[in-house]
Amino acid sequence: MTPELQPIGDPRAPLNDTLARIRAEVGRVIIGQQPVIDLALITILTGQHALIEGVPGVAKTLLVRTLGRVLGCPSGRVQFTPDLMPADITGTNVFNLRQNEFTLIKGPVFTTFLLADEINRAPAKTQAALLQAMQERTVTIDRDTHALDANFTVFATQNPIEFEGTYPLPEAQKDRFVMKIPMAPPEREDEVELARRMLGGESPEGVLASGAVQPVLDGAGLLGLRRALETVQVREEIVGYVVDLVRATRRHESLLAGAGPRATQALILTSRARAALDRRDFVTPDDVRELARPVLEHRITLRPEFEIEGVTAGEVVQRILEAVAVPR
Repeated sequence: MTPELQPIGDPRAPLNDTLARIRAEVGRVIIGQQPVIDLALITILTGQHALIEGVPGVAKTLLVRTLGRVLGCPSGRVQFTPDLMPADITGTNVFNLRQNEFTLIKGPVFTTFLLADEINRAPAKTQAALLQAMQERTVTIDRDTHALDANFTVFATQNPIEFEGTYPLPEAQKDRFVMKIPMAPPEREDEVELARRMLGGESPEGVLASGAVQPVLDGAGLLGLRRALETVQVREEIVGYVVDLVRATRRHESLLAGAGPRATQALILTSRARAALDRRDFVTPDDVRELARPVLEHRITLRPEFEIEGVTAGEVVQRILEAVAVPR
């Protein structure tokens, strides 16, 4: 039986029902990317930021725009380039001759969901400006600090096959992303469905532009949804399991550097959101195992000799999962 729809942001709406409605509305636009949709929602629900890795044309921008529409929050996009300066994303003060005073011209960072497209193409100074916004949800312009939206979330993208003219993200900045979301092209059946919709005049972009996708929440409702995650129980055994997994990355022979304590927090938070998406009020070891790779993979550094042999970070995480005892 379909649950009765609640008004936008209604605190009486059950957590599970609200999440189901959000997934359904996003799925009307984004075809064949349900795991990616879930990881993006987990990122938003935990109040964190995500690094999306995928080739051009797999709907990264459309995903962020759709999430903004469904969650009732504004979204924006910045194309990062080598000549992009910090003021280009944060904004600047411009002198108003008529009023004889400086006026703040806000940059694109003053939104709720920001797509930082090809973030690794911007120089370190610009990346640092975005880092402050991500970590503190504030920006500093001419020594004045300005608060960003409480739901401010960055989805930064990288092209996994093109690195010429890029500035690799430093480890400290990668650690600020709760997870790395791999976004691959859709399966054949989904791509056929996408082609059919294009021929029928129902392209994903057209569906979003038509207003057919309805908001399920607003900004206040999203904050309430985040607080509702606190009702999802995490047993002491699960906490210990997460700690053991993260600590194992620091001892593994193929790793030069393992994950830090922030990874432990990230894995617990995201596992809670994963359980909520599966309509459960408790976390299981499977939740942790499912999220271990996206949460840990970008936080570990391979030793050069193992990297030369073709070992990947994902394979190391899988070996650690197989080696650490799972609680019953």
